[in-house]
Amino acid sequence: MSTEDLEDYESDVELQLYREYKDVCPMFRYVVETERRFYLANEVTQQVVADSGRTRVELDLSDAWVWDMYRQNRFVTHVRVVTFKDVNIEELPPAELELR
Repeated sequence: MSTEDLEDYESDVELQLYREYKDVCPMFRYVVETERRFYLANEVTQQVVADSGRTRVELDLSDAWVWDMYRQNRFVTHVRVVTFKDVNIEELPPAELELR
């Protein structure tokens, strides 16, 4: 497989993933961004823990979808994320507002 073939394959997979995201987004309530992943979830709990001078963020996501082009199954029932980096959590507008 040439470099160009590999780039074409990855571009195609990313396009498929984006289309899937557009299809499933209305099913979820929250968008969660970490330094490593992008998630959609219906429930998010966040705990900030200060331990020995370092602060970490612990997230528990329920009923989630993971943006990861290398995963076979992007729908998961529970995700636990622990990070020392920034986390962005946004509540999505209700589906009826998006249609206007």
